[in-house]
Amino acid sequence: MVDVPKGKLWNEIQEGQTYPSNEKWYSHLLDQYKLYVEMADRISQRRTTANTYFLSVNSAILAFVGYLTSKESSDYMWLLALAGCMLTLFWYNIINSYRNLNTAKWQVVQDIEKRLPISPYDAEWDAVQRGKNPKLYRPISHIESWVPGVFCLLHIIVFCKTFPWGGFINWFNVVGACISAA
Repeated sequence: MVDVPKGKLWNEIQEGQTYPSNEKWYSHLLDQYKLYVEMADRISQRRTTANTYFLSVNSAILAFVGYLTSKESSDYMWLLALAGCMLTLFWYNIINSYRNLNTAKWQVVQDIEKRLPISPYDAEWDAVQRGKNPKLYRPISHIESWVPGVFCLLHIIVFCKTFPWGGFINWFNVVGACISAA
């Protein structure tokens, strides 16, 4: 969970500094609020773009592995599987990073709403019991974080089926014999 420091959101008016009027203050607050909500929405769009990219790359890797399997050329498919596993780990970390960033941004939005006449995002979040009741709402990030795991499992299966275990065991035995002879 992300904690947004409460003392960082609101700027205090310094001694000797005045705001032109209460009306201007609220106008500026509303303008900043609209811009901030738009930026929070853009983070969600970037997150979707990142997910699409990783989904496409992982699908392409598995499709290429399938193609190579049909051609009986599987000498180095385990390297593709290893690369796929690494990509899914990166993907999973990016999902978590976006989840934390989105959580922080929407907490800030809710804090700003406390100074506005209405609080639609906070009310919406209350209506779905703040994500605690999966019958009402299941956070998408919890679901989307399973997708890299599914791809990683598929890559692990490919790795286990295509890694040259015999050669590895022979190499290990040779190294062990050299060490024991020394």
